[in-house]
Amino acid sequence: MDNRQAIGSWISGPRAAAEDMGVEFGYRGQQLGLPEEGPGSIARPGRRFAALFIDWALCTLVAYGLLSHGRAESTSNWALAVFVVLSVLTVGTVGFTPGKRLLGLRVVAEGGGRLPLLRVVLRTVLLAVVIPAVIWDRDGRGLHDRLARAIQVRI
Repeated sequence: MDNRQAIGSWISGPRAAAEDMGVEFGYRGQQLGLPEEGPGSIARPGRRFAALFIDWALCTLVAYGLLSHGRAESTSNWALAVFVVLSVLTVGTVGFTPGKRLLGLRVVAEGGGRLPLLRVVLRTVLLAVVIPAVIWDRDGRGLHDRLARAIQVRI
């Protein structure tokens, strides 16, 4: 075998090269015992980003209208505070934020069921820091979800 095949190309990446060599990765969520498609499957990144965008837009409107007194320069800071409070309250009680609910997503514990409040707080703080949220595993879960032992699934 040519070494170039083992390394993979810069376009296809190492996963494609490994799959070409016969490595089976399975589908997202298979290691967690989740279905491949439909309710209960891992939420796709596009829906998760859209839900985050909806939640951020709502938090920005609340921050601009109620907390920053119309000062645009302080709206983002207030929006982050509103986002943290919104996430802890809604994910901690019903399992989803307004954006997640609109797009049919829910945050659950790895074993199923509701996420405990302490893990919701940990997840939300890590999400607010941003860096853990952009580091993903092969199931598509961010580091904030892995550390909180949470999964975002489709409803």
